[in-house]
Amino acid sequence: MNAPATPATPAGAASRALEARVGRVHLRQRLGIETDREAWVFGQGINFFHIENWYSVHALIRSLLRLLLLHERGRRNALDLRVRRNELRIAGLPRAFAGYTILHASDLHLDMSERFPTVLAEHLRGLEYDIAVLTGDFRARTYGAIEPALAGMRVLRPSIHAPVYAVLGNHDSIRMVTGLEALDVRVLLNEHVTLERGGARIHLAGIDDPHYYRADNLEKAADPLPAGECAILLAHSPEIYRQAAHAGFAAMLCGHTHGGQICLPGGIPLLLNANCPRRYCAGGWSYGALRGYTSVGAGVSVVDVRINCPPEVVLHRLAAA
Repeated sequence: MNAPATPATPAGAASRALEARVGRVHLRQRLGIETDREAWVFGQGINFFHIENWYSVHALIRSLLRLLLLHERGRRNALDLRVRRNELRIAGLPRAFAGYTILHASDLHLDMSERFPTVLAEHLRGLEYDIAVLTGDFRARTYGAIEPALAGMRVLRPSIHAPVYAVLGNHDSIRMVTGLEALDVRVLLNEHVTLERGGARIHLAGIDDPHYYRADNLEKAADPLPAGECAILLAHSPEIYRQAAHAGFAAMLCGHTHGGQICLPGGIPLLLNANCPRRYCAGGWSYGALRGYTSVGAGVSVVDVRINCPPEVVLHRLAAA
């Protein structure tokens, strides 16, 4: 039996700072899985099968789309970004936060296309919002270099005028955190921040990837929150919806599914890589008192096309339930 590979740790002060935030075991676990199993197709995580790691089939999908004369159309669709507006009605929202607006972008996969960061930046300019949240998957592949994705973020970040909070996805490495935070993108690693407005406050919590790395820790993120105060959860995948509801969160914003990315007419997805009911995999939903929204994503994964599933960024306007 082969010995597991030794995980590559961030250097020096960056490593110590990460360990202080997430804990020694979390950091070793995350880095170990990245090094040892990040490209596995079967096993690991919530799902048994991970098509995003099956790189030998990606060319086959592209060839099939070309045969059906859909490839070029799909590539154009992938850059036809929509700005959606959603009223997010949540319980316990302080009156001062009525109308508070959150820009939500997910699954950017910034290094999938050289054009995409610029196209996304152009769509974000001129939008009005109070904060921005990014719910994971900055990188195209699930392994390898992190610098191309960070380079894409350097193009995109100046077009986001508000404070930015983010969580990591199953395509991301924890080694990206230092680079993202150098660009003033606060990554929430089972952590929370408090947002204040007009003498009132709400809380924003974020968990590490719950889909593949299983590095989420709702208890660590939620236990410090004052009981009875309004809290919103950022998670990469909707698969954690039930736990989020029972942890007392009022709302949850997530992504991961791409809405299927390649869909039949009517937006019926051929595949959703999420172990939860389909009603939680795109758009608005609720579970008990929890109000959620799963973005179909701004970028593309596996292949650079979208069919019957336009990419989106979402402006969530908060309102009291």
